[in-house]
Amino acid sequence: MRDFSKITPYKPGKPIEEVKRALKLKEVYKLASNEVPFPPAYINKAIARELKNINRYPEGGSFYLRELVAKKHGVKPEQIVFGNGSDEVIALAITAACAPGDEIVISDPTFLVYEIQALVRGARVTKVPFKNYKYDLEAMAKVISDKTKIVVIANPDNPTGTYCKAQEIEAFLSRIPKSVLVFLDEAYFEFAPKDFPDNLKSLNQRGNIIFSRTFSKIYALAGARLGYGISTVEIAETLNKIREPFNINRFAQTCGIAALKDKSFVKKALSHNNKEMAYLYKELDKLGVDYVKSATNFIMINLKRDTTALNDFLLKNGVIIRELKGWGVPSHFRVTAGLHKENVKFINCLKQYCEQGGCK
Repeated sequence: MRDFSKITPYKPGKPIEEVKRALKLKEVYKLASNEVPFPPAYINKAIARELKNINRYPEGGSFYLRELVAKKHGVKPEQIVFGNGSDEVIALAITAACAPGDEIVISDPTFLVYEIQALVRGARVTKVPFKNYKYDLEAMAKVISDKTKIVVIANPDNPTGTYCKAQEIEAFLSRIPKSVLVFLDEAYFEFAPKDFPDNLKSLNQRGNIIFSRTFSKIYALAGARLGYGISTVEIAETLNKIREPFNINRFAQTCGIAALKDKSFVKKALSHNNKEMAYLYKELDKLGVDYVKSATNFIMINLKRDTTALNDFLLKNGVIIRELKGWGVPSHFRVTAGLHKENVKFINCLKQYCEQGGCK
């Protein structure tokens, strides 16, 4: 058995049910996992239609979903690989790109799964510290070596919520050898501003790129676990060779198809997010709390001290936030824009905590 003792496992945000049980609370608001706070209206009918097929394996190639995603992006169906969440696409890409001893370059902090998956495969992880809460693309380009096989950019980033603009990514790509695979994790793409990179254009020009999307965020299908990556036909073929044959279950495929056919939910989710993010910014400004302006549905907040006491205080009051100790920034935490009543509860609790001296 290989030694994985140096790997720190990913710890998801606390489930609502667990907090209710542990603290004997009737109502708990989860603002920790960047979920859209309400489900799509069409979801019950979509799942009900598929129940009669529960005894059958799903279609391994996700044919109908693949056709819709290809049409959405203007690519060939053969350029797509589906994953159990975009996390699996990341794992497949690292598996395909890295042998033991090879190098992966990431930012610090960023989504924790990149490092975990690289270490599992025996790859060496080179971390480049962020600069003013943003990716330091210039520094990342400078550390690329002969051992580098893949560089991963979360755009927008998690946990900072910041993003790299089109011209920044274009300049970065021009400095990266085409032998290095560039993975662009775009889980929060739909929340990002208009000056976002055109990665399909970059893919067509450069070739050695994968960009991924997820149904977990703007489509509110986090429980279905569905994501995908788009690359060249050759790279997608490689990833499809090594993925599990039935990694996308029947319900996830059905939900994905329904999500892409629906024309109203994304607009509703974006409208809600814009309104609630504006509310949170306004209230945080009133409290004088430092935060990072975000291109996502969450905000990274700097408490300027360890967040353990705040986290415990909020949990006792039925609010779950995301501490960022695992990311190496113990003085920061992340909060998702939830329902308005949830955001009001968070702000009121944070205000109470600050009035007790916890924010000084």
